[in-house]
Amino acid sequence: MNDNIMIQVDDLKKHYLDGKVKALDGVSVSIYKGDVVAIIGPSGSGKSTLLRSLNLLEEPTDGHIYFEGVDITDKKVNINVHRQKMGMVFQQFNLFPHMTVLKNMTLAPVKLLKISETQAKERAMKLLERVGLADRAGAYPAQLSGGQKQRVAIMRALCMQPTVMLFDEPTSALDPEMVGEVLDVMKELALGGMTMAVVTHEMGFAREVANRVIFMENGKIVEEGSPSEIFDHPKSERLQSFLAKVL
Repeated sequence: MNDNIMIQVDDLKKHYLDGKVKALDGVSVSIYKGDVVAIIGPSGSGKSTLLRSLNLLEEPTDGHIYFEGVDITDKKVNINVHRQKMGMVFQQFNLFPHMTVLKNMTLAPVKLLKISETQAKERAMKLLERVGLADRAGAYPAQLSGGQKQRVAIMRALCMQPTVMLFDEPTSALDPEMVGEVLDVMKELALGGMTMAVVTHEMGFAREVANRVIFMENGKIVEEGSPSEIFDHPKSERLQSFLAKVL
């Protein structure tokens, strides 16, 4: 396998109700080191299922996923070891409400990476400084705005020093005026060379920041290409009609 391929998805299927519902219907895609891949499409097209399958939060019905050359769909593989290298950011932040921002960020590195509390705190504070939230380290999630929570959630994932970041509609639960502050953090990550897969409704972000865009419908990849190919020269009628509604 090409050394530059971070994630390789081969003929991935995810079926429900004995195959009556095909959330993923034979998806194959390669994500290369440094790629920022935006996954777009109508609701129910399989975007989030695909993203959540990349770290096996969804267990595929069939097919293979290779992460850094290892087939993580193999039952013998310890998925938790590989998940540590995959930062995941959800719609709903998933911060622990009873822990401060700092504790939310240091818990996993101390427990899983076995680094010292001091080192974990230093790393967390540096990351909070990056997003202008160092003064909120002692706050609890309930005391933060939605945009602040999501920035903390992104920095929490970065505390594990992942090699790839997965974002599942990270701005869809935010008030419109908070979307920009989260997208700015993601842009900065992309500029820093982080490999990212992002399920998003933010077409401006997909066009400006992604180097590849995937359009999905009915559990399949309908079109894939550069932002210019997808947004300026869509080939399929389905993508054309989708863009006409969202742009």
